[in-house]
Amino acid sequence: MLRKREVNRMPRRVAVIGGGASGLVAAISAAGEGASVTVYESGARVGRKILATGNGRCNMTNINASIEHYHGENPNFIRGVTERFWVEETLEFFSGLGIVPKTEDDGRVYPYSGQASAVLDVLRLRAQALGINIICSFDVETVNKKNGIFIIKAYDGRSVESDSVIIATGGKAAPDLGSKGAGYDILKSFGHTITAIRPSLVQLRTASDTAGKLKGIHVNANVKLGSYAEYGEVLFTEYGLSGIAVFSLTSRLENHKIISLDLMPEYDSARLINMLWLRVASAPETPLESYFTGMLNKRVGQIILKQAGIAPLSRKSATLGESEINRLAAIIKNWEFEITGTMSWNNAQVTKGGAATDEFEGATLMSKKVSNLYAAGEVLDIDGDCGGYNLQWAWASGYIAGKNAAREV
Repeated sequence: MLRKREVNRMPRRVAVIGGGASGLVAAISAAGEGASVTVYESGARVGRKILATGNGRCNMTNINASIEHYHGENPNFIRGVTERFWVEETLEFFSGLGIVPKTEDDGRVYPYSGQASAVLDVLRLRAQALGINIICSFDVETVNKKNGIFIIKAYDGRSVESDSVIIATGGKAAPDLGSKGAGYDILKSFGHTITAIRPSLVQLRTASDTAGKLKGIHVNANVKLGSYAEYGEVLFTEYGLSGIAVFSLTSRLENHKIISLDLMPEYDSARLINMLWLRVASAPETPLESYFTGMLNKRVGQIILKQAGIAPLSRKSATLGESEINRLAAIIKNWEFEITGTMSWNNAQVTKGGAATDEFEGATLMSKKVSNLYAAGEVLDIDGDCGGYNLQWAWASGYIAGKNAAREV
């Protein structure tokens, strides 16, 4: 009897376009499933944006990551990923690579070494151990599909083939670090919809020169944008407002034109007014230029006095009247700034908008339009708050896309 000849199947070829956070994890995940993986990175090296995260410390994730911290036309889309690979699995994944995590304020998780370079190093080492081929300076021009095979062509004329493709190019935020929006054009060429995009987790421009007069000063405040509020650090800049609390609210800008600061959220208006009168009573001879010393930043206090129309600052505290005290309290509790826009893509940490998620399978991240085409990370219409949420989405979506891309559909 003749035996049926055994056929040795070649490993499935997976091409990952983009060597950032989502792309590297996608590659590792796919290779772990037995695929032959190649990462195509347009820049001279992979992971440049990882090195810049968390002020060089890499805010890897946040133990409080939940759907409430994510935005897009359909934030519920992330549930397909969170049910399969989320914070706990991410920490286990990086622990397996050698990263010792350290949880700090507000649930932010960093590598214990405090080095973003450590996160990139362990990813590159695992990629090397798995035999993943990383090709840098490969700037993809087009991706086409013919007879079930993807043909990836670079601007310099190089052309390669693959069985599956993962688009992990990021968005347009921080173009100097490689995010130039190339993935949008690739996905559009396959019939995918790209929602309106704009910079997010970015500094705000404000109308008046008030912020500019306070350039470089930090305050802690409750920051309000419509019905949303964030407490944290605010930095006054020459063009407007910056700081973590401001960044977190930029994903909710929509049509809001006013952002306000409550400089003393622990005190209600009545208690604050009483405090201001006590300062008058205890030091009636103090000139107004020093009235807020010990209560607010001296320069901030002087600007608030001017905002309230109180002058000259050489006046004695004892000359303050009831209407003036009330105006001061009103500004401290609700200091409004008119928003005129945001800083550019160069200043943004993340992209708001992207590839419409209803055109992808939530459980696998495969395109509903093109089989074996996947997307992960920032290129999709999902963005998170400031505090490790965006990297969590990048790791998790990359892992899920990679795992599924390694399997023939």
